[in-house]
Amino acid sequence: MTHDHDLELRPTPAQTEAALNPPPGRIGGDLVVETLAGLGATTVFGLPGQHALGMFDALRRSNLRYIGLRVENNAGFAADAYGRITGEAAPLLLSTGPGALTSLAALQEAASASAPVLAISSQIPTAGLGGGRHGYLHELPDQAASFRGVVKSVHTVRAASQIPSAIAAAWKSALSAPHGPVWVEIPQDVLLAETSLPVVTAVDAAPEELLPRPELTAVAADLLARAQRPAIIAGGGVVRADASGKLRQLAERLNAPVVTTFGGKGAFPWNHPLSLQSWLEDRHTTDLLEDADVLLVVGSGLGELSSNYHTFAPRGRVIQIEADLGKLESNHPALGIHADARMALQALLETVPERADASARERVSTLLAKVAERIDAQELALEQQVLGSVRRALPDDSPSFWDMTILAYWAWSAFDAKAPNAMHSAQGAGGLGYGFPAALGAAAADPSRPVLAVSGDGGALYSIAELATARQYDLNVTWLIVDDGGYGILREYMTDTFGQATATELSRPDYVALAESFGVPGIRTSPEALEADLTKALAAPGPSVVVLPALLRMFAPTHLG
Repeated sequence: MTHDHDLELRPTPAQTEAALNPPPGRIGGDLVVETLAGLGATTVFGLPGQHALGMFDALRRSNLRYIGLRVENNAGFAADAYGRITGEAAPLLLSTGPGALTSLAALQEAASASAPVLAISSQIPTAGLGGGRHGYLHELPDQAASFRGVVKSVHTVRAASQIPSAIAAAWKSALSAPHGPVWVEIPQDVLLAETSLPVVTAVDAAPEELLPRPELTAVAADLLARAQRPAIIAGGGVVRADASGKLRQLAERLNAPVVTTFGGKGAFPWNHPLSLQSWLEDRHTTDLLEDADVLLVVGSGLGELSSNYHTFAPRGRVIQIEADLGKLESNHPALGIHADARMALQALLETVPERADASARERVSTLLAKVAERIDAQELALEQQVLGSVRRALPDDSPSFWDMTILAYWAWSAFDAKAPNAMHSAQGAGGLGYGFPAALGAAAADPSRPVLAVSGDGGALYSIAELATARQYDLNVTWLIVDDGGYGILREYMTDTFGQATATELSRPDYVALAESFGVPGIRTSPEALEADLTKALAAPGPSVVVLPALLRMFAPTHLG
C-alpha cells in the first residue's frame, strides 16, 4: 500500500539530480545561509569575525540581504526590531567570544519583549569544545552557558550534517509562542570545511499553535458573563498575537474598560470610549483596576511597570491569559490560561454574551479627567508640548522606537501609538542604546515609510557608530536626540533620593556636526520648531538627525506614598 505522505517524501527527478551533483566550492557556511533561505529568511544582520568568516563568505553566494552594523549589541537590537515588525525570526550572525558576548544585552531585551531573533554564532574549533583550556582565540570554557539564561533555547552543532536541523529547530523555537531569541553555535572548522551535502532547499519548521484548554476558557467566560465591574489589561502578547481586533470586540461586548501596558501600546484604540489609555503609573488607574470584580489580563505578566511598581493589589477575580508559562500567576493568584492571546480571545468571543453597563464609559471619562488634572497641576507644559509635537509630526502608519529616556517614559503613558505594533521601546529589559539601531532594523524591514528613533544624549552615545550603517544602507530613519547633558532620569532619581546627583553629567559632542561628518543631515531645533523640523526630516528620504536641547522632567510618581 502506498500512502500519500510516502509520495510527498519521494524526490522529483530534478531534486535527485541536484542532490547527486551539488555545486562545487560549498562549505559549512553555505549550509547555514541555504537553510535560512529555505526557512523563508530574506535579510540577516550581524558583524563578521575570524571564526565566523565561513558564514559571511557564503552570503555572497546567496540571495540573502545583509545589513552589517558596527557593534554586535546594536546588530541585536536591529534584528529585534525586524522581528517585531515582520513577525519573522530575524537572523543575527555573530563571531565567537567577545563578539557573541557583546550581543547579550540585546538578546535580553528580545527575550523580555518576546522578539523572535535567531542568533547564529561561530565557536572555537571542534577540538577545543568540552571545557578544556586550549588557548584558542576567543575561547570560553562554555560559551553556550553565557546565553542559556537569556535565550529560549540553545543549539550546539558539531558536524555539518547537523546544521540544517539545528537551525530549523531554533527557528521553530523562536517563532513558537511566546516568541523569543534563540542561540545556535557552530565551530569554525565546521563552517570552513568543504561539504558535498546536497543544497538545502525548503525547510519545514512551522511553529505549533498554543491553544487554550476549553475547560479554562469556559470558566473564564462564565466569570466575565456574571461580572458587575469587569476591566481588561492588554499587554504585549495581544500585539504579538495580532489579536487587537478580537480584544476590541470582547471589550465592547463586555462594556469593559481597557488599559494597555507599555509593551502593549496600540493594542486598543487610544480614543475609544472604553480606553483607559496607558496610565499605569497613576494611582487613579490602579484604583479602578483594583475595584474590578473580574479583571481580564491578556498577554501580560503584571510585572513591575504594569503593576504601578507592584503596588497594584486586585480585590476581584483575575483571569490571566499568557503564552509565557513562567509568567502565569507569577505576581497574583489567577485563573491562569496558558495560550496564545488570539486563540484565547476567540474562544471567549464564542461564548461570552453581551453585557449592558451604562456606567462603564462614564467611569473611563472620569478617570482620564482625574489623570489630566493631576498632570496639569505639576507645571509640565514643556514635556506635553514636546510629546505632542512628536505625535503630530510622525505619520500615523510610521513605527517609532524609543530609548530609555525621559521623553520615552512620558510616551509609555501619554503617547497615542495610533496602531498595534507601531510603538516599541526597551522597557522589557531596560538597557540603554536601543532606539536608533532598532529603528534601523525596522527601516530594513519596511523601507516604504519613515521610522522615528528617540534617544537622550546618554543613550545616543551608545549608538553613534550606527550613523555609518544608516548612511551605508540609506535607511529611512529620523533620529530625535533630546540633549540634556547627562543621564536625565538618573539625575532626577539621585536628586530626589540623595539631594544631589553623582556621575550623571556628560561631556557630549556637537551631535549635528557629528551627524554631518557621517554624511547624515542634522539640525538643531527648539521646542517651538520641533514639529516643523521633525516633519521635514521624516518626509526626506534616507537618514537624518534632529537634536533638541531641552531639560525635561518626569511627572510625579504615585507609587511611593
